[in-house]
Amino acid sequence: MNGKKGKISAYKICLIAFAICINLIGGQVALLLKLPVYLDSIGTVFIASVLGPFYGMLPNVLSGLIMGMTVDIYSLYYAPVGILLGLVTGLVYRKYHPRKGWIFLAAIVITVPSTIVSSCITAFLFGGITSSGSSILVQILAKTPLGMAGSCFAVQFITDYIDRVICLYAVAILTKALPHKMEETIRG
Repeated sequence: MNGKKGKISAYKICLIAFAICINLIGGQVALLLKLPVYLDSIGTVFIASVLGPFYGMLPNVLSGLIMGMTVDIYSLYYAPVGILLGLVTGLVYRKYHPRKGWIFLAAIVITVPSTIVSSCITAFLFGGITSSGSSILVQILAKTPLGMAGSCFAVQFITDYIDRVICLYAVAILTKALPHKMEETIRG
C-alpha cells in the first residue's frame, strides 16, 4: 500500500474477493434451505462498512454474476439491487457507523431503497416467482387487494429487513473481531 486512499490495492482486492465468497456461501445456504431470507449480502455490507460506498457496490454485483452464471439465473437480474445496497450501506456507515442500538434503524434506511427496486423486478419481470422461499407468500398475497406489486413489496420489505438486520449484526461481529492493526490497514 502506498498510502493513497483512492487507489485500489491488492489488500482491497483480496477483501472484495473474501466478501464475494461470503456472499456466495450465504446465498447458497439460503437457496439450498429455501429460506425466506437471502444471506447473499453479508460480504457486501462488510465491504461497504469498511471501504465505503464505491467498493460496497462491487461484491454483490460480482457474486450475483457468478451465481447467475452457475446456479441461480435470477441473481443476474438483481444486480441493480446489489449496486444500490452497497451504495446506500456505504453512505450510512460513512455518516453514522451503526452500532448495536442503531442496527434496527440503519436496517430500515438500507432496506427501503433496495426493496423498491427488487420488488419491482420481482413483480414486473418475474410475476412474483423467483428462487426465493418467499415466492409462495407473494403468490398468496397477490390474490388480496394488495395485488402483485403490493404483495411483492410487502413480502420483500419484511424479508429484506430481516436479511439486513442479520447482515448488520454479522458485520458488527466481524469488524469487532478484526485486530486493530488490520482495521487500520483496511481503512488506511
